[in-house]
Amino acid sequence: MITTILRRSLLDASKPATSINAVLSHQLAPAKHFRVPEMGGVRDLSKMTFEIKNTSEEEKVSSKDDDQGNKGEQLIVSYWGVKPMKITKEDGTQWKWTCFRPWETYKADLSIDLKKHHVPSTLPDKFAYWMVKSLRWPTDLFFQRRYGCRAMMLETVAAVPGMVGGMLMHFKSLRRFEQSGGWIKALLEEAENERMHLMTFMEVAKPKWYERALVIAVQGVFFNAYLLGYLISPKFAHRMVGYLEEEAIHSYTEFLKELDNGNIENVPAPAIAIDYWRLEADATLRDVVMVVRADEAHHRDVNHYASDIHYQGHELKEAPAPIGYH
Repeated sequence: MITTILRRSLLDASKPATSINAVLSHQLAPAKHFRVPEMGGVRDLSKMTFEIKNTSEEEKVSSKDDDQGNKGEQLIVSYWGVKPMKITKEDGTQWKWTCFRPWETYKADLSIDLKKHHVPSTLPDKFAYWMVKSLRWPTDLFFQRRYGCRAMMLETVAAVPGMVGGMLMHFKSLRRFEQSGGWIKALLEEAENERMHLMTFMEVAKPKWYERALVIAVQGVFFNAYLLGYLISPKFAHRMVGYLEEEAIHSYTEFLKELDNGNIENVPAPAIAIDYWRLEADATLRDVVMVVRADEAHHRDVNHYASDIHYQGHELKEAPAPIGYH
């Protein structure tokens, strides 16, 4: 151990000689250091050392009220030159989210038709429709009127199809050396949007341990089932998601009824929702449910549209992808 430490210190010719005690105290002290794995050969540890810089006192004061921001923020500067971005909003205040950026935010289109429905006519469509309907019964039985937890569970499932579809199209594009028509981006965009729904409802409904366990089980089963279904028939997979989104619209409509009837407290909207959907500062949970329901209606349209493309004998790449369709 000591021999290795001395050898490493002597290899750094750019630095002045260092005493044995200084080297040992530097290497063995339980301070905040990152252990850098060796990848063959001798590495210059003077270049590989990471430096932790705490935010200044002024930044701490300015972000004191940002409970949902980056608490205990530390700027990590490395030899590789990857530096954290300092982003400000239009009003000059610091952007506090690292999970999304200001240019990824938007105002939801609440004028979208929520009553659209694809009437199943073919056997695969009917199978997809009744499969989704059958999944609603155990969901109603388990969650009953707890719509906050219901929404949380729904979003853990709804975020899977876009990721699976985008992943498979990505691999297909690589295998065939061809473009995807923008559909990879569109499907991954859908998955990210659904994940943001989950991050929002996590601030409203705190899941219990058994609900977290249920999420792991349901996600594991649904991911593998949907992956297999998409490999067999993409048109069936997209149609099923279209019907799943129709059920989501219904669930959020019931959620709104409970809020309007006073059965669920209309609490202030989480800070992450206000920034992501560009809501008013005094927005409430009802406003959040409204924009989430509108998102689900857009996902419904995209997936039914994708299924129709396949039914007409075309590939998705032949039709322009609805990127940014919110």
